[in-house]
Parts: sequence; structure tokens; C-alpha cells
Amino acid sequence: VRLSGIDAPEKRQAFGTRARQHLAALVQGKDVIVVWNKHDRYGRIIGKVLTAQCASNACPDALDTGLAQLRAGLAWHYKQYQRDQEAGDRERYSAAEHAARLKHEGLWQDAGPVPPWDYRRRARIAAPLPNGRVLGS
Repeated sequence: VRLSGIDAPEKRQAFGTRARQHLAALVQGKDVIVVWNKHDRYGRIIGKVLTAQCASNACPDALDTGLAQLRAGLAWHYKQYQRDQEAGDRERYSAAEHAARLKHEGLWQDAGPVPPWDYRRRARIAAPLPNGRVLGS
């Protein structure tokens, strides 16, 4: 499952491990509900992952784990795909990222955090070709 509406740092990026650990703490050992309606190009479900954060199933509200990642400053609101979100989610996600930036939460402590889509693009460009050359050189 790929979380809709967010993009978190890659494993080797600053805060990548922390983002993964935070997400794992939110869902590990808990029942989750995935609200989804599409797959990405790799066949993964793209959806909103909701989980109860209490011991019983009597929790009045489920936690939106993508929104929790944004509030903790451990993801970007993935604006390139925001049109795929419901309007309310789009507004909440954008506001959560903005608030985390203002409070310098998580990755926003860094002076110039690199969005994961830029990190991945740079990694693809720097990857050597079969003939040993590097793209762009």
C-alpha cells in the first residue's frame, strides 16, 4: 500500500528512517482500514490508511496515518497528486504540512530538505548506464 496524498523521505535520505519508524509505530499490531480506488504503475494500492489508536474497537475516530506523518513533519503533502484526494483531505494535508514547517517539526528542522521526488530524480540521473557513463555527462 502506498499512502495517498503524501511522499516521505527515502530510506537513505535525512529523516527517512525516522519517518518509517513513526509510521510503523502508528500501525504495528493494529487493525487498519485502507480506503482506496486505484493502483500505481507498480501495482500497489494507493490509499488512505486509517487505524484506531486505542485498545478497543470502540474508538470514536480512526487516525489518518498519512495526516499523522505530515503533522510530525515526516512527509510532504504530495501536491502533484492532490487532485486525487477529496477536497477535505487536500485541505487538511496542506494545512498539516504548513503547520509542521512553521514549527520546524521533523524534516523541517533542516535548512533545505530535499523532497523525495527530487532525490529519486537525482539518483536516476546519477545512476551509471550499462556502458559505464552517467546520464547528463
